[in-house]
Amino acid sequence: MNTESLFQPFKLKTLNMKNRFVMAPMTRAFSPNGIPTADVADYYRKRAAGDVGLILSEGTVIDRLSSANDPSIPHFHGEQALAGWNKVIKDVHTAGGQMGPQIWHMGIQADHKSGWLPSAEFEGPSGFVNPGEPKGKAMTESDIADAILSYGRAAADAKKLGFDTVEIHGAHGYLIDQFFWDQLNHRTDNYGGKTLAERSRFAVEVVKEVRRQVGDDFAVILRLSQWKPVDYTFKLAANPAEMDSWLNPIVDAGVDILHCSQRRFWEPEFEGSDLNFAGWAKKITGAATITVGSVGLDGDFMGAFRGEASQPSSLDELVRRMDRGDFDLVAVGRPLLADPAWVEKIRDQRIDELKGFTAAALAELV
Repeated sequence: MNTESLFQPFKLKTLNMKNRFVMAPMTRAFSPNGIPTADVADYYRKRAAGDVGLILSEGTVIDRLSSANDPSIPHFHGEQALAGWNKVIKDVHTAGGQMGPQIWHMGIQADHKSGWLPSAEFEGPSGFVNPGEPKGKAMTESDIADAILSYGRAAADAKKLGFDTVEIHGAHGYLIDQFFWDQLNHRTDNYGGKTLAERSRFAVEVVKEVRRQVGDDFAVILRLSQWKPVDYTFKLAANPAEMDSWLNPIVDAGVDILHCSQRRFWEPEFEGSDLNFAGWAKKITGAATITVGSVGLDGDFMGAFRGEASQPSSLDELVRRMDRGDFDLVAVGRPLLADPAWVEKIRDQRIDELKGFTAAALAELV
């Protein structure tokens, strides 16, 4: 495979990447009581040493009592948790890598399988966990204002600790995404509305507060998805015009890079073009974009949770789209979860050494 374009440097504000590869955020839940351990730091250090251009952490939650549904999800607030992340970023920098935390509020979620519950009721735009399924509480405007400030504080702490960027999690059915979706957002105030653009106000205000807290020169990433956990074919924006009304206000609010999540990067977003989500987002906004979705594997990520294995696959189509200018960066998930040296092996054309992926890899930090 000719992967030369994937190994070109990329610079944007505080990012100075050696190549175009990003380690995708992947929930690991190996941080007891929300505190990242030395094993977590070593996990990220190994990927930095393996030549990953930019590491995005697993989702790490902001300072709201019900921001997580799992006691082992890391926090990005509090003295002990931030001390843990301080070790992470120092180890990553020592290994020659760059990194940003993905700051997260899970919104209204199903209870954890262990029976653990947060100390406050789950919160979301209207008190629904799925369409037609009530759970949790509808956030008051005071709750919303406090959550917005909490996102900003987490981003400011990321900058203070020396991280190179911050990513806001706005995808996959979590809090920001719950505001986007009309089936979960039934609000009649300024945070609801009939159109996707109207329901994007919460996201816009989160981005503005993050930008205010970190200043103009710090790189800010936002992760978005069209699909929903209960419907993988769902599209928030049904056409390019709706995507324009959704994404441009968010970029104008202060996002530098849009991280465009889809199950399979090669699938077209809209009829009449082979552009994927990241391709359309870049075309519509002019912002830098990250593509992601089954890069380097022949099966999608949902198969892993069903116990299905995936085998290495060609990067030729990825390179074709990169060379065409569809997107700027490429996020890789499961291959890097299973093999810290995956990028090195691609760089050195050690294709016969690439590993597949099995669900067993989810159960340990390697």
